Amino acid sequence: MVEPELGAAMAHLKQRIRQIREEIDSLEEPRDVPGMIQSANLIRSNEHLSVKDRKKSELLAAYDEYAGQLESLVSTVFGIRDELKEILKEQSALIARSGASKSGD
Repeated sequence: MVEPELGAAMAHLKQRIRQIREEIDSLEEPRDVPGMIQSANLIRSNEHLSVKDRKKSELLAAYDEYAGQLESLVSTVFGIRDELKEILKEQSALIARSGASKSGD
């Protein structure tokens, strides 16, 4: 009576061995190695492009901040220019009054 159990165990092992061999065969060297290499290169390229895009975004943000600072600086310069124009007008008026009062003496 041991033989039927042994036969069933052997059949089970034989089926398991066949299944494992099929799995090993399916894991053998892929037929499309160039395709895998191309896929790996695309993944690396994609990572590179992602890093490059992040850096470009940082660069755009820096340029935006720089442009904002330049606008502020230009606004300040124009403000100073307008103040200097007013000072020159006042000084011209004082000089004109001063010259008129001396000639009127």
